[in-house]
Amino acid sequence: MSPNTQTQNPVPTYTKKDFESGVDPRWCPGCGDFSIINQVQKALPNVGVARENIVFISGIGCSSRFPYYMNNYGMHTLHGRAPSFASGLKVSRPELMVWVITGDGDALAIGGNHFIHTMRRNLDIKMLMFNNRIYGLTKGQVSPTSELGKKTKTTPHGSPDYPFNAPALAMGAGATFVARSIDIEGAHMGGVIAEAAKHKGSTFVEIFQNCPVFNDGAYTFLTEKAVKADAILRMEAGKPLLFGKDNKKGIRFDGQKAELEVVTIGENGITEKDILIHDPSRSDPTIAFMLANLSDRPGFPTPIGIFRSVRKPTADEMTWDMIKAAKAKKGDVSLRKFLSDAETWTVK
Repeated sequence: MSPNTQTQNPVPTYTKKDFESGVDPRWCPGCGDFSIINQVQKALPNVGVARENIVFISGIGCSSRFPYYMNNYGMHTLHGRAPSFASGLKVSRPELMVWVITGDGDALAIGGNHFIHTMRRNLDIKMLMFNNRIYGLTKGQVSPTSELGKKTKTTPHGSPDYPFNAPALAMGAGATFVARSIDIEGAHMGGVIAEAAKHKGSTFVEIFQNCPVFNDGAYTFLTEKAVKADAILRMEAGKPLLFGKDNKKGIRFDGQKAELEVVTIGENGITEKDILIHDPSRSDPTIAFMLANLSDRPGFPTPIGIFRSVRKPTADEMTWDMIKAAKAKKGDVSLRKFLSDAETWTVK
């Protein structure tokens, strides 16, 4: 019997507590990881999957302790290699819901190659990347997402490296679901995680997460009450891309320059009709890619929400279609017969 045809029992009714392992998380007081695991545990009772068919796989880092605190199957694997373990599991057991928990160093430094190919292949794997812009577990070194000029233990004079834009990288690699949230935006994060759970295909969610010990205040430029209305662009499907204290600022597509620009409703004849309507389901990722790059442009807000969500055949689906086709042609033969079908000889 193939994994696609296994009989599924009715899914029990779960609560958040059913996904709590009872092991006290070993994260520093004030760490954003507490908020993230809380939202994941809230979301899982509603995904329609039996607990024993949900797997969390992690690499190395503070975020990678995650599987210990979840009451379902999990693997704590090698540094940067969680996507490889997840890929093997998903292809062999496509009925499982597979999550990868990773950090900015784990995913984008030592694990960068595994990251881009997991996104490219469009395996049905859901990756949550906790981005605190620092190496936390190893005590404060510069990471692939640390900002230009960042002073750390390994860059005492400031980092000369430009940081990765993780959502743009994921889209460039071919991910079919790309989103971003912030650890202190609990309700928003919960909604994004719920949508990620529904998606079929390579799923990437970047979560801005504060490290109170080694990079405290990394996102205050977004999260402080005095600035957040103007600093954050909340993307919602089917709604205009508005922001600001009175929702009077918006994002418009400039057709002549073929780029996005910030405009203000009521100025220079601008009305709400001029504001770009967010549509993450566009088959062409150009606008989503432009939105992902807004946070790198001075004077633009940082988008949170779902950049892109499209459905394409997944690598695991196509693999099992090939297996079915081969079986239909060759028959469901034994391994011994399969191995002996080829050219063989006897050594005397």
